[in-house]
Amino acid sequence: MASLNPYLLFNGTCEEAFNLYKSVFGGEFQMISKFKDMPGEGVDPQYAEHIMHVALPVGDKDILMGSDCGPENGNIHIGTNFSVSISVGSEAETRKIFDGLAAGGKVTMPLDKTFWSPLFGMVTDKFQVNWMVSFDAQPS
Repeated sequence: MASLNPYLLFNGTCEEAFNLYKSVFGGEFQMISKFKDMPGEGVDPQYAEHIMHVALPVGDKDILMGSDCGPENGNIHIGTNFSVSISVGSEAETRKIFDGLAAGGKVTMPLDKTFWSPLFGMVTDKFQVNWMVSFDAQPS
């Protein structure tokens, strides 16, 4: 079964925003990591303390997620500072959903293995909606 969650993007204010959301919705961060925590090559020190990924459970099954826009993406703009994140339980379903959303749209990150997911990709569909599609090898 797939799950959908909003994914918000910020220009360096993600931590501040999510501390506000945490105070409003309650709970604890399920995950919070900074760009300096990424494995592999070092990140520009200017962005090291920026949020790479944060997840805040809201209610019983919803998760509000976010990150600071990486330097390779430039500044984000209000109205395009979000994506819909979809996690699915099989590689075949992940590919089917990704390919369907990509039809007539633009792949911004091809499906591939990442350090956090066996298969992850990003696409902007033909209606200009941003999507993050991932295979959740151990669905919740």
